Amino acid sequence: MKFIESMGFSVFSDDLEKISLNRIDAGILNTISPNSYGISTKDPLFQTALKESDFLVLDGVYFALASIVLKRKNIKQNNGLKVFKYFIRKLNKNNGRVFFLGSSLETLELIKSRLNQEYPNISVGYMSPPFKQEFSEDENSLMVESINRFKPDIVFLGMTCPKQEKWAYKHKKLINTKLICSIGAVFDWYAGRQKEIHPIWWKLKLGWLKRTIDRPEILKRYPNIGIFFWHILLKMFKH
Repeated sequence: MKFIESMGFSVFSDDLEKISLNRIDAGILNTISPNSYGISTKDPLFQTALKESDFLVLDGVYFALASIVLKRKNIKQNNGLKVFKYFIRKLNKNNGRVFFLGSSLETLELIKSRLNQEYPNISVGYMSPPFKQEFSEDENSLMVESINRFKPDIVFLGMTCPKQEKWAYKHKKLINTKLICSIGAVFDWYAGRQKEIHPIWWKLKLGWLKRTIDRPEILKRYPNIGIFFWHILLKMFKH
């Protein structure tokens, strides 16, 4: 499998077909973006969770900029949405089981309803945890027990960054599954609560602008994104 080192992280740059679900222990797949990079500079646990991912893929195209500018290497575009679509099709083909942890009960019910229609061979389980920054030991135990009782092939986490990545890192060894994927906003997209960005915006490299127009709260991420671009400049000057 191909991985490319970029900004201190080893990013998966290969076909998703290379990721096997025939694992004995749970693997972790996370995404990385300029925003999550910025957060990681201030959150050591989150940084560790990202660096120790089995597969770290791009969240959008912009993190790849660092690799292109500094190393003249491009990273394969495997974002959260692409990961979700690929593994859902794979599970449907193999009569698999998937568990969704995170988001609201309404969103999870919408996800299950759509999956039942589009991918009828998949068994779907889900749980909506309390909306809070930190979970209690009892809440964490209940989430792990709910997942293990269902025995999914894949667990998708949608508890926002960096909470979902840190939760997966802390509980990986307790969870009986083959792959844990932190995909955040994909939950709302698949549930139909957030419109997919038209491909033309991505072709123009302006997906970030359309997303910000649709969701002004994203402006809060810009200081973290600024850290990412500042660090690229520092590395360029060092070269």
